Amino acid sequence: MADVVVVFDFDRTLIDDDSDNWVVTQMGLTHLFNQLRSTLPWNSLMDRMMKELHSQGKTVEDIANCLRQCPLDSHVAAAIKSAHSLGCDLKIVSDANQFYIETIMEHHGLLGCFSEIYTNPTYVDEQGRLRILPYHDSTLSHHGCNLCPSNLCKGFVLDQVCISFGCGKQRFIYLGDGRGDFCPTLKLRDCDFVMPRKNYPLWDRICSNPMLIKAKVHEWSSAEELKKILLHLIGAISIKEDVDSTVSRRPNSSECRSQTMPVYS
Repeated sequence: MADVVVVFDFDRTLIDDDSDNWVVTQMGLTHLFNQLRSTLPWNSLMDRMMKELHSQGKTVEDIANCLRQCPLDSHVAAAIKSAHSLGCDLKIVSDANQFYIETIMEHHGLLGCFSEIYTNPTYVDEQGRLRILPYHDSTLSHHGCNLCPSNLCKGFVLDQVCISFGCGKQRFIYLGDGRGDFCPTLKLRDCDFVMPRKNYPLWDRICSNPMLIKAKVHEWSSAEELKKILLHLIGAISIKEDVDSTVSRRPNSSECRSQTMPVYS
């Protein structure tokens, strides 16, 4: 099943919460966050929140401990493990950040299931402060997409993933919920699948623009539905691949005739 590539959003898809909001709320930053919300881009705002935590004497480990308390539904964990065990190539494309995603996934024993994580990078500076950077460096060039925030175009990332496979026969399953997931959805082909979370921004945009979508749409509402639908799609792709493989191994009609034609002396 290496020909099946499953791409997950993170916030409100793999976890039911928003990891940025989780840290802001759990670590007492709501008041400052609300004060600065309209003055900074989201990515810069979250980096500013890390500065505030550092000024309060909070460590990177304190932030990690907060993230480890963020719940992840058992059905989602089971879906990830099952898809991985079936040989699917699992990836995350998220506007959260590297430290948050890796900390949560590692805590739940799932980090090793993913071949790649595309998100805003992080590092710890010499003062011990967690820094959050944009995926795209806007000082060098803008990604040119008017559907996505300046720091990350998920459609651009999905294009790069497709290019990395060359002209392979990979089938994509994309799962997401937000406005930023609409751009990569537009990149999917008619042999691919998109799984939008029902009554969330991605689902709304798909419903408003159905003619723009080539991929087959399978909505979900709960973690249990996510697991059921995802594993059903993987199974359906597997069955089709087996059938196609069987057909391709059969000799064509002309070959059959040449093999059964009698020879006269």
